[in-house]
Amino acid sequence: TYGDGSNGFVDDGAGDALSGLRPLNPYGWSKNLFDRRVARVTANEEPTPPQWVGLKFFNVYGPNEYHKGSMQSVASKVFRDVGEGKSATLFESHHPDYEHGGQLRDFIWVGDCVDVVLWMIENPDVSGLFNCGTGKARSFLDVVTSVYAAIDKTPDVNFVETPVEIRDKYQYFTEADMSRLKAVGYDKPFTSLEDGIGAYVRDYLAADDPYR
Repeated sequence: TYGDGSNGFVDDGAGDALSGLRPLNPYGWSKNLFDRRVARVTANEEPTPPQWVGLKFFNVYGPNEYHKGSMQSVASKVFRDVGEGKSATLFESHHPDYEHGGQLRDFIWVGDCVDVVLWMIENPDVSGLFNCGTGKARSFLDVVTSVYAAIDKTPDVNFVETPVEIRDKYQYFTEADMSRLKAVGYDKPFTSLEDGIGAYVRDYLAADDPYR
């Protein structure tokens, strides 16, 4: 919902702040419009559930995403490609400030997302819109390197041009501002990219049953 990031990645739930965001696709707009609806309801002091929470998930990776096809995480796709004897494939950079593979995202292990959800359930006095990321951007090349490290292989990366149809909507940087979640009391540390991908590969992708 944050668009190209020019307005930052602060999870401000006020209507004016949400109206200033410019998502890059209909999916993002659908979420933004709902957030704005919630902002109007709360600003007008209309009835709300005893607890309501909207979590803005950043780049989530982890088990049971295999049905998503091309929308699977980079970690899952890279593991599959390596297993098929192919190189890992990443988009080239078309931005002067970023090297190929240096595009940055806030990648978060799905287990951390589950922990945040459970914490919200255990703290029914907390309501609002909150980012759910790690607060630390990492590169796509870091993801690839972590997958190869988890299977004890030397990285082999093939860079391809970003499709023209999405090139002007491509995000080169995302990083969740996690200060609001921490301010309401969430203090559990987030899993590092290396540890998260290591667990994903070891316990799921390389396991006999990747769904368990």
